[in-house]
Amino acid sequence: MILVSACLFGFNCRFDGRSKINETLISSLKNTYFIPFCPEQLGGLPTPRNCAWIINGDGKDVLAGNSKVITENGEDITAQFIKGVTETEKLVSLFHIKKAYLKSKSPSCGVGKIYRDKNLVTGNGVCATMLLQKNIELISV
Repeated sequence: MILVSACLFGFNCRFDGRSKINETLISSLKNTYFIPFCPEQLGGLPTPRNCAWIINGDGKDVLAGNSKVITENGEDITAQFIKGVTETEKLVSLFHIKKAYLKSKSPSCGVGKIYRDKNLVTGNGVCATMLLQKNIELISV
């Protein structure tokens, strides 16, 4: 079983109420069991929602309590991101997830590159960090 960022499958769950459908990915997973998910929605955030960034760190720092996720309006939504991680952990455990295809640059799902303080930097998102800690293979899309 594989986790896939729901926005990559055409679910309108991104912060802007849109998707980032990836037809190539959909085609490649046609005969595969997968679960589309959005950790931000699992954490209780609405769609659409204000754009958000990790400040002063990356996903590892957020999970350690040393950094926060803040919206463009200054709202602290760290608790919702942490809840999204907790709910995603349940999926990983229940379905024995070993691989995930994640939306690049996201403060939740970004692998290798995320937005921090509105700038694209090296780092992993909050949910991606948890998945890496659980030795899940991550593919950035």
